[in-house]
Amino acid sequence: MGFLDKLFGKSTKEEEEPMINEKLKIGIILGSTRQGRVSPQVGEWVYGIANKRGDAEYEIVDIADFNLPFVFTTAGDEPGLKSWSEKLTNLDGFVFIAAEYNHSITGALKNALDSARDEWNNKAAGIVSYGSTGGARAAEHLRGICGELQIADVRVHPTLSLFTDFENGTDFKPADLHLNNVNAMLDQVIAWSGALKTLR
Repeated sequence: MGFLDKLFGKSTKEEEEPMINEKLKIGIILGSTRQGRVSPQVGEWVYGIANKRGDAEYEIVDIADFNLPFVFTTAGDEPGLKSWSEKLTNLDGFVFIAAEYNHSITGALKNALDSARDEWNNKAAGIVSYGSTGGARAAEHLRGICGELQIADVRVHPTLSLFTDFENGTDFKPADLHLNNVNAMLDQVIAWSGALKTLR
């Protein structure tokens, strides 16, 4: 590093490369925990599309695996809460797989969102929703929560219908038209996740 670079705090190309080459980590969060849920099918589909892109490290994060207690009803020292915090801390962005229940997101997803705070801040998220109206109302509620948690939710939003994308309401068979929307959503999640990483 030359004298002027030291004076103005500029780094060399070699010093910058590790940060540039480090892949973002994006968690695909399954937002339902009920018996017979279809969110794992949707999550695996999104993961399959995402993993082929090679632009980030994608993983499925199942909130059911963490056994989160109802927020503020315990001492807050459960192992699941610590594991949840650590998992979120290590992620740069998210894709929420959001089921619609009673015009909103599931209680399990709301509880998972409320079970952390700073771990969500200054990260980006996409939403893939499903329900009788494509899960649109759940996604709208989720966007408000994201704003409070300082999660930047991207615009492109794949919506899946229980009537046309699920056979008998249970077997996930998405229409081909959703593929472009998922990739466009992921384009935005990656771009925003990279930009927001500079704030953390």
